[in-house]
Amino acid sequence: MAKRYEELSIEDDFMFGKVMEDKELCRDVLQCLLEEPVGELEDVRTQREFRYTSKGKPIRLDVYTRDQKRIYDAEMQRLNHQTPENLELPRRSRFYQSTMDTDHLSRGKSYRELPEGKVLFLCTFDPFGLGYAKYSFQNLCMEDRKLCLEDGTEKIFYNCIAEEIPEQLKYLYEYIRTGQVGDDLTQRIDEAVIRARKNEEWRSEYMKELLHDDDVRAEGRAEGRAEGEHSGKNKMILLISRMSSGGDADKVVQLADPEVLEVMQEKYGIK
Repeated sequence: MAKRYEELSIEDDFMFGKVMEDKELCRDVLQCLLEEPVGELEDVRTQREFRYTSKGKPIRLDVYTRDQKRIYDAEMQRLNHQTPENLELPRRSRFYQSTMDTDHLSRGKSYRELPEGKVLFLCTFDPFGLGYAKYSFQNLCMEDRKLCLEDGTEKIFYNCIAEEIPEQLKYLYEYIRTGQVGDDLTQRIDEAVIRARKNEEWRSEYMKELLHDDDVRAEGRAEGRAEGEHSGKNKMILLISRMSSGGDADKVVQLADPEVLEVMQEKYGIK
């Protein structure tokens, strides 16, 4: 059941994106997550959609931004009644990074002009089940773990339900889990959430997204039913053809529904 707009919190990706549209707040959240300075952000684009070919898989990034040397993608991720495995976060992070690179490297430019890339998933669950407060991944040489590929990319998955949390992340994790304010940053986030809940334009946008998602799910269910019916008829045709070849033509007529029987008559001459 979808939440009412007034019930949205920072753990909901729509609210997360709206709150992070504030450049200064977004920068401070990134600094908190990365535990290092972040430059002045050039722009913050939320719910940024990409599709590079007509048949290519579209993606939508929650928070997409950059400073002078890096590009960032920050994603708020809940389980949404799925398992961590079904969410396919490792491969999604790979796809997101490649999409960001494609977006920034124009034809004729050198690969040296690719900025560093950070893909961050803020998870309201433990994405790998090992209990770490965060999981950071870079490309390393398997033969010598001291040798890093240095391709400028890093993928970090934050486990907001971890028991042992670094001091830098403690209040942010607590706020994401419970909505409890503990420091200046979470106070500012909470104030931004309260303001966002009163924004009628954003409320309308949220409602339109819900309607669109409902339409997509309805289309998916309809396609699934159609595929199921088609598959079922194909199996029936195969079964009947085998029975026919075995001399059970009478049973064929009894089993087949009118549409299947029509196909059988055309393909195999069964009457």
